[in-house]
Amino acid sequence: MKKYNLGIVVSEYNYDITSVMLERAKAQADFLEVNVVKVVTVPGVFDMPLAVKKLLLNKGIDAVVTLGAVIEGETEHDEIVITNAARKMTDLAVEFEKPVGLGVTGPGMTRLQAQDRVEKAGEVVESVVKMLKRLE
Repeated sequence: MKKYNLGIVVSEYNYDITSVMLERAKAQADFLEVNVVKVVTVPGVFDMPLAVKKLLLNKGIDAVVTLGAVIEGETEHDEIVITNAARKMTDLAVEFEKPVGLGVTGPGMTRLQAQDRVEKAGEVVESVVKMLKRLE
């Protein structure tokens, strides 16, 4: 069986949460026996698509996992951020024909809800590995 190589893009914003998500994703990758060959840290979720694209251009990377937590504020900014970032990441997956896992939680979450969802990071790693196997 081929050993897959993953890239991870993680948001610095809410890093107390996303750093734990990153550790969960790495642990799941180890469990599934896939390589995390590159981790790129970006300022926020809205900044992810460019980093995702750069990783997808790398022939040595089979899939990309994104990790972030978009917490609700006083405005609807959280909805704008996640909607646009998720749409662009979907477009990139289709364009490059490589899985891009959406491990960004939110919008509309409280900080406590975001902390409760850190395990989703492992699930997104599992999801991209399943897609890689199904696309072989």
